[in-house]
Amino acid sequence: MPNIRQNVLILYLESSALDSRCIAWSFYEGASNARHDAGDSDEPPYPTGLAAMRDGWRLIQMSPLQQHGSGDEFRVGYLKYEFLFEKLIDVTGGGASK
Repeated sequence: MPNIRQNVLILYLESSALDSRCIAWSFYEGASNARHDAGDSDEPPYPTGLAAMRDGWRLIQMSPLQQHGSGDEFRVGYLKYEFLFEKLIDVTGGGASK
């Protein structure tokens, strides 16, 4: 019987389009004891959200598009284009589950 674990990837993109450039990311690996810390890589795991999907990551959620007031384009307190992906891993066989 498969032993399924979840990996989670959060990509922050330049715009609401999945093919826009990745500007920040977080990765949480539930399929192993590997540890990933913020800032442990200078390069994103994928250049775009579309590239992650093509590598087998499943899109779970994307940020809702919201109207922003004048001057909000200069706010730096948050990244507004967040995309949440998951990949299910069969840890008994070592491969990705479909």
